Amino acid sequence: MTNQTWALIQSSSKLVLKSGSILLLLSLTAGTAWAQQATSAGQTAPAQGEPPKVESPSRGPRPIIREIKYDDWHKFCFKTPGTGQVCRTTISGTFETGQSAVRADLIEREGQGGARLQLFLPVGLYLQAGVKVSVDQGAPYWVPYVRCLDNRCIAAGQADPKLIQEMEAGQKLQLEVVDSSVLTVGTSIGLRQFAAVRKGAPTRVFEQDIDEP
Repeated sequence: MTNQTWALIQSSSKLVLKSGSILLLLSLTAGTAWAQQATSAGQTAPAQGEPPKVESPSRGPRPIIREIKYDDWHKFCFKTPGTGQVCRTTISGTFETGQSAVRADLIEREGQGGARLQLFLPVGLYLQAGVKVSVDQGAPYWVPYVRCLDNRCIAAGQADPKLIQEMEAGQKLQLEVVDSSVLTVGTSIGLRQFAAVRKGAPTRVFEQDIDEP
């Protein structure tokens, strides 16, 4: 993926969010020290089975603390001359304050097999635990964190084809993380529109020309 394409993917997240309410069990505890733990280990694929080994296991679930509003699923595609089109099937959610809470992306390049799952989450989480992903009551997958920015952390890896099939047939995408208090927190994202949006026409196509020397 070119730097220009990646910049377009990142910038498109600023589009206006639509309504749709769901409860988020996700702490926004500030903790830049946790962000510094992110490493490049996230290049591996989300794995089904045992979770990663961490120094401190979760001490239990955290109660619902805040509400989040999700927009609809959207499909944004990006074209750069000389490369295959890249499409991102995405959904974003914000707190009632308008602050970004969660974003989930499934990124696919035209003409290439496989897809990449990318999750944007707040800082202040126990990064060594990764993100537990599941559909409805299905088997879990673990997605590792790859890096943190000033106000969010990114977990990413190759998406298991079984997970994509489950997302297309399922009702809810469950995300669970471990916060800095070593408590499990999570959110449920509706999947009713996911399959149709992923297989349908793009919501918007971005094009970028590259000046030849």
